[in-house]
Amino acid sequence: MGKETLEIRWHGRGGQGAVTASKMLAETALEEGKYFLGNPDYGAERMGAPIQAYTRISIHPIKLYCQITEPDVVLVLDSTLLDTVDVLEGLKEDGIVILNIPLPPAEARPKLSNYKGKLYTIDASGIAMDILGRNLPNVPMLGAVTKVTGVVSRNSMASVIRSRLGATMKEKVVEGNVTAFEKAYDNVLTE
Repeated sequence: MGKETLEIRWHGRGGQGAVTASKMLAETALEEGKYFLGNPDYGAERMGAPIQAYTRISIHPIKLYCQITEPDVVLVLDSTLLDTVDVLEGLKEDGIVILNIPLPPAEARPKLSNYKGKLYTIDASGIAMDILGRNLPNVPMLGAVTKVTGVVSRNSMASVIRSRLGATMKEKVVEGNVTAFEKAYDNVLTE
């Protein structure tokens, strides 16, 4: 982790697992001895409704318990949100966008009007469909954010995925999620 504190805002739709992913990233930070805060922000809980989640990770105790309004990283789990939600709002000038879209960054960039910063893309939905048989892009997006930021290690994140999902899911599903995480980690694209 290059910065002392990294602030991440997740944009998704209800049912895509943004809140779960935010919490798993925070748990991984805890496993590595870092301080963390992971919290959701959504109105009426509806499948498909736009939601936001936040992850704050630091090497120092965290004293801010509010929403993240000036993120270092924005993750977009559903590119259709770009038409209705200002996902770039407050993004720091040197911020990063990680977008779930089956396009290379140069082709996806026009969808982010006037955005000049760092853009990474990953076909998280495609990976989830291929490996899990469902459009659950959250774990592949964990692969992308782990690779891009280095905020936690690949091995630690895979271990937390196994333990967190293993508590409620069959081993085949858990290992499928780990495979999806690793595939996204290895295939995230940048310009």
